[in-house]
Parts: sequence; C-alpha cells; structure tokens
Amino acid sequence: MTEQLERPARVLDGMDTDTCCLYLIRHGTTTMNVENRYRGRRDVPLDAQGYQDAVDAARQLSKVGLAAVYTGPLRRTIATAQIIADEARVPDLRILHGLNNVDYGAWEGMTSAEAEEYDSEAFAKYRSSPDTAVCPIGERLRDAQERIIAALQLIGSRHPGETVAAVTHAVMIRLLVARVSTIAGPSWRIPVGRGSLTLFDVSADSIRLRALPEGDDVD
Repeated sequence: MTEQLERPARVLDGMDTDTCCLYLIRHGTTTMNVENRYRGRRDVPLDAQGYQDAVDAARQLSKVGLAAVYTGPLRRTIATAQIIADEARVPDLRILHGLNNVDYGAWEGMTSAEAEEYDSEAFAKYRSSPDTAVCPIGERLRDAQERIIAALQLIGSRHPGETVAAVTHAVMIRLLVARVSTIAGPSWRIPVGRGSLTLFDVSADSIRLRALPEGDDVD
C-alpha cells in the first residue's frame, strides 16, 4: 500500500540501479492560491508564505543526496526549485516544459464557482473525469497527463540509480497519481499541500508511486 510521506526516504542500498528515486514537489504559495483562483500558465510569483514553503521543502530534501533539480518554466516553480537546489548544493536547474501547469484556457484567473458558471458541463467533467475533461479554450487533462508522464520518464532515463527533485503544480501531481494508482473518478483530486513532496520510483519505461504527499489543499 502507498504510504503518506511524512519525511523524505533515503534511497535504500541495493536499489535497482536502473531506477531513479524522484521527489515531485508542488511549488509554494502565491496570492492566487490564497484567492483560490486557477493559475494555469499565468506567471505569478511566490508570496512570502510561498518562499517559506520552498525553504521547508528544501530542508526536508537536504539530506537525501539530490543529483539534479528539475522545474517547470514558470516563476513560482523556478523560485521553489532554486531554493531546493541551493540547499542541496546542486549547481544548476534544469527547466523541463513537460512539468508546466495545465493550460486552463478561459478558466485562468477564475474561482471554481466562476469556472462552473462559465461552463458547467466542462466543469463537471473536470471534477469527476480527468480522462475526458477539457478546459474551455485550453488543454485536455489527458494531454497534460501524458506530458507529465513523458517528463518523468525522461528524468528517469537520465538518472538511473540517483535521487532527483522536480518542481511542478498540484493538478499535474494529481493527474500523475491518478494514472499510476487505482484512484479514479472524483477522488483523483487528492490533497496536495503547497511545498509538499510526492515520491516515485521512475525509469525510462515505468513509474511507481511510493508515497503520497501531506496536506489538505485541494484547490
């Protein structure tokens, strides 16, 4: 059974040398998180709490021996990743566009209530069926799911036997967990706290969920 991730787990001796131990981190808080608005591709920065979220994540990861730190291309993920890399003494960040957020299209900047009012049918599918949901004038969730899977498998192929961190967005973590676990239907929107860690074993052709994130944030 997949466990709740209370603290980073070290890579065990004797671990399959073809497998990468990958910590997937949600970026820290922004003002739009506090307002519960869909951020999507809007390049909003971390707020003061967001920097603290990043510092907390960095401290949790400081002893696991990170070989690399990856991030999506937006400022909130880059800032979170830079704090993690600095703490772990990783010299540079690697930007990977497959880690970018869902393109929410017309819903960007809206609250969930406003999104439901804009297109109630699309919103109902978004809440309950990621396999069929499409953001109005935006991205299919299935396409976003394929992006994050491809991104992690690329990382796994580059770092066999190593421990790596990658910073992305809550919805991308949820979509990945939904694909590689038995979670289905409305339950796919698992809690993913800001700055939380989700642990996977990744290779060039497989992804296995090892531990779920802490937190109660389902925005």
